[in-house]
Amino acid sequence: MALTLFDTDEYRPPVWKSYLYQLQQEAPHPRRITCTNEVENRPKYYGREFHGRISREAADQLLSVAEGSYLIRESQRQPGTYTLALRFGSQTRNFRLYYDGKHFVGEKRFESIHDLVTDGLITLYIETKAAEYIAKMTINPIYEHIGYTTLNREPAYQKHMPVLKETHDEKDSTGQDGVSEKRVHTFRGPHWCEYCANFMWGLIAQGVKCADCGLNVHKQCSKMVPNDCKPDLKHVKKVYSCDLTTLVKAHITKRPMVVDMCIREIESRGLNSEGLYRVSGFSDLIEDVKMAFDRDGEKADISVNVYEDINIITGALKLYFRDLPIPLITYDAYPKFIESAKIMDPDEQLETLHEALKLLPPAHCETLRYLMAHLKRVTLHEKENLMNAENLGIVFGPTLMRSPELDAMAALNDIRYQRLVVELLIKNEDILF
Repeated sequence: MALTLFDTDEYRPPVWKSYLYQLQQEAPHPRRITCTNEVENRPKYYGREFHGRISREAADQLLSVAEGSYLIRESQRQPGTYTLALRFGSQTRNFRLYYDGKHFVGEKRFESIHDLVTDGLITLYIETKAAEYIAKMTINPIYEHIGYTTLNREPAYQKHMPVLKETHDEKDSTGQDGVSEKRVHTFRGPHWCEYCANFMWGLIAQGVKCADCGLNVHKQCSKMVPNDCKPDLKHVKKVYSCDLTTLVKAHITKRPMVVDMCIREIESRGLNSEGLYRVSGFSDLIEDVKMAFDRDGEKADISVNVYEDINIITGALKLYFRDLPIPLITYDAYPKFIESAKIMDPDEQLETLHEALKLLPPAHCETLRYLMAHLKRVTLHEKENLMNAENLGIVFGPTLMRSPELDAMAALNDIRYQRLVVELLIKNEDILF
């Protein structure tokens, strides 16, 4: 009997995997070991981390103070060549160091030694801790289920899309017949691979970007991606599944336009709708709204003339938060928020919540403030919509928060505290923000 994994007509949002992001956060930080003596013939592009012509043994002794310690020394055997000595895994690692206007020990080139060491420590830590995990990243990809291969899929939104032309007989922008060009790319802000859904680690050159359709993937995952993407897709502007801070910086806004536009639409015609946010809208039309934002940005039309059912707009807003690679309440801040929900004393609880909010990046905190103020206004219409703070907490708890723990049982136990966190944020919105 053939087993169908899922109906191709059903949209499944990608599940962004947090494991490698967590490892990057845990990686040792650089600790420069400065030389207190004046060193003759120090190259002008090195600073006080240069110790001159010292032995490996002397460097090893200097670096033994802590993980992440580093210095630069001149080789005793080959004067004029330089070595980056780095403490990792309780041993000293030595790398031949080069400079051609930028610093490098391999393919990546850095403006500063500090950035080179930071990136190196992240890479060493992740590849040491997760070697087996990384080797299996390309298994069960999400590539087939995201916009790059599904834009043409459904009649429900086909009317919105431009006609895509085959380019097999024509030269594309790369100068090769029907083959897209994937270039090594430095991503500003956290990014996730759109092939395997894992975090793209490091400071620079974290992966490759398709010059035609904008697909972002790990270098190793790029080998698994077809080379015949449609150049027309480069006109698609990603809004969903994009890091929140990256999105607001790109658009020079306080908050994502999805949040502002959906909330304005909901407050203009939906506050009295029974079961607001609890009742689900038609999934194909929610996907329509997502595609409209990805394609048209702030020009997307989500008015009553296009989407009469307000539950489609609430569904699109919830989907935006679920699709975030880093949740609105970030992995870093998550433990503090959960801690606050477990406190019994009301004053202490609010104080801990306030401390937790300070851990959020500015764009996340501002978006959370705006959303909680909106949900507070939703509760003022409770007699009509039957949605109080507790009910909204049940809906939004797992939408805004995801446990960084890979243990499914631990994550399951947190659900009741996630609900309580959102309930507390709504009820105390005027005090906390």
